[in-house]
Amino acid sequence: MNELELLREWDAEAPPLSDTARARARFRLYQAMRDPASATSPVGVRRRPLLRIAVAGVAAAAVTTTVLVAQDTETPSRTQPVSVATVLRGAAAEERKHETPIAPRDDQFLYTKEVIKETPVGGGPSKTYVDESWDSVDGSKRSFVSELGHTQWVPPDQPGQSSWPPSRWSQLKQLPTDPARLLVALRDMGGDPEYDRPTQPDEWPMVHIFLTGLLRKAVLPEGLRPAAFEALATVPGVKLLPGRTDADGRPGVGIQYVGKPGTPWARGGPVLVFDDRTYQYLGMRDRRTAGGQTYDQWSYVAAQGAVDRVKQRP
Repeated sequence: MNELELLREWDAEAPPLSDTARARARFRLYQAMRDPASATSPVGVRRRPLLRIAVAGVAAAAVTTTVLVAQDTETPSRTQPVSVATVLRGAAAEERKHETPIAPRDDQFLYTKEVIKETPVGGGPSKTYVDESWDSVDGSKRSFVSELGHTQWVPPDQPGQSSWPPSRWSQLKQLPTDPARLLVALRDMGGDPEYDRPTQPDEWPMVHIFLTGLLRKAVLPEGLRPAAFEALATVPGVKLLPGRTDADGRPGVGIQYVGKPGTPWARGGPVLVFDDRTYQYLGMRDRRTAGGQTYDQWSYVAAQGAVDRVKQRP
């Protein structure tokens, strides 16, 4: 079975393009959305309905950083070398250990509760938002979403409408949960995955974009998030940042994409934060600019699940 047949179906009403032209056009769109002129300050791009296709953070230069972190805070200080691969594979193992599989019906809604803390860069009072959203599982019903405290109803999906990450659960379920196959599926989005073809250097930024977008989604089918973490561990251009904290001040280690000089991501994209002992994923640190003010953001998912109606909680 072609695992990305659904992606071609999204564009069924559009004039036909070659697979290569389709992929390149999408990538150029993402590059335009991250204007290089603003690359001196990484800007977070949120991902609510109709805007989910805009995702941030890619890299092109391979980095093999090794840092020292505390191994156990309950014992005398000891350190061990940690690599990007160690953290991300550890995160995948933790996710598999703790993830709670869900099998939502098409007539249900996916509930998410996300906490976002913002502080103005340069100083100022912090503000915390608690966003609760209800997304239609199959896209046939109106969804109700919250973004930094602003709520809105989102109409049902229209024929030919596409988004990334996929908004429909059935589309997410068709993505591979094998890390190597997932990478190729994202690389060849819009065409038949060429699993035997090596990924070329100029294709990695597009892979990073789609992979990061997938990891931003709060609810994923069983096995897909661990696969995404493991896939990210094999992608060149990732930096490991020691001494980071999550939204609640817990110690952690960060993972960040950093692009070549002169690209929109030269200063790096959002930082994924993991517990520095267990490597459990703790949340994301990002930045956004609005009204001439730039804000540091820390965000994490506090609750999730499948429910029967809007405003219902698991």
